[in-house]
Amino acid sequence: MSRLKAIRGHSEALIAPLEPEDLCLQGMADASPPKWHLGHTNWFFETFLLAPELPGYEGANSQWGFLFNSYYETIGERLARPHRGLLTRPTIAAVLAWRNQVDEGLAHLIDGPDPRTDGRILALVELGLQHEQQHQELLLMDLLDGFGRNPLEPAYRTDPEGPEARYEGLRAEAAAHSVVAGWCPHGGGLVEIGHPGEPGGGFHFDNEGPRHRQWLEPFALADRLVTNAEFGAFIADGGYQQPQWWMSEGWALARQRDWQAPRYWRGSGPAHGWQWEFTLAGRRPLHPDAPVRHLSWFEADAYARWAGIRLPTEAEWEVAAAAELLGEVGHLWEWTASPYRPYPGFLPVAGAVGEYNGKFMSSQFVLRGHSFLTPAGHGRLTYRNFFPPSSRWMASGLRLARSER
Repeated sequence: MSRLKAIRGHSEALIAPLEPEDLCLQGMADASPPKWHLGHTNWFFETFLLAPELPGYEGANSQWGFLFNSYYETIGERLARPHRGLLTRPTIAAVLAWRNQVDEGLAHLIDGPDPRTDGRILALVELGLQHEQQHQELLLMDLLDGFGRNPLEPAYRTDPEGPEARYEGLRAEAAAHSVVAGWCPHGGGLVEIGHPGEPGGGFHFDNEGPRHRQWLEPFALADRLVTNAEFGAFIADGGYQQPQWWMSEGWALARQRDWQAPRYWRGSGPAHGWQWEFTLAGRRPLHPDAPVRHLSWFEADAYARWAGIRLPTEAEWEVAAAAELLGEVGHLWEWTASPYRPYPGFLPVAGAVGEYNGKFMSSQFVLRGHSFLTPAGHGRLTYRNFFPPSSRWMASGLRLARSER
């Protein structure tokens, strides 16, 4: 129960620096407002755990399921995602009261007079907690997107406990470790990747397994992420104006959306014209040695082509990370060259929960590692994040790879 309280409490702590007007902020259709994240994670516990498993539990207003269902088709109809920012009601007070009700229900279910501590119930509780941690990171990324659209460039937090303070600490540690990128070779061969499963393997989402074998040719990965200065060289060399580095779809998007630099860089023109970046701590100087962030897969892939090398596959990334060859893991989610597809032998779990990951295994690319926005303890070696190749509001960066002959 202590871990459950800590994770649930952290979600509510994330909105403490916000003003009431911020709670319905939805800057684009792909993002969600902070209040919706709190309501949706609560709906998840109520729908998949309390309603079916706790006798006598009376849930929230039945219409709230329509408001806070994300994409679970088998559960029922839901509010269209672009309209989540219109939810001025229920109020945040009502949502927080509902969260208290769910917390009480969870306590009664797993720590009450007749506790339900069988493996199936505890697995659902763990899934709900891991799901809530995913939304804690999404809440911050979505908030950055919304604040980044405001000409006033408001800051979320500037104190030592803020997310950017953690990033600055990671950046300083990395700069002291390695300014010049080195290469970490791996001999390849027949390797195993994926989560080993239970027992003893700890939690994993269904898309992380089953563990399976892959053949890898010899390769090497950079020991650190690509920096702002290095990406600036791509800009200075006309990287955003030269179609030969880009996939056709990415080039069309870059022209359509007038991409000239990473998402939150501030400035214009050649590389030296970009001196600032927008962050959760507001506008900050663009540090040349910091890992470049908020790139789409198209931009990451174009940079790698321009550099004469490539992005790593997710199998290469995992075996190199498992061998402790990589530095700077945990700064940013790292784009890979791998499309998001099921592992051999993958089967989604039965029921509505099976819609969690499997049905998104098309038209997306895998990111590996975790980021400075990821809640502590949530990342792991086999984690497979995934986004469309055009997405760049996430805390995403890139690491280079090359084939070894």
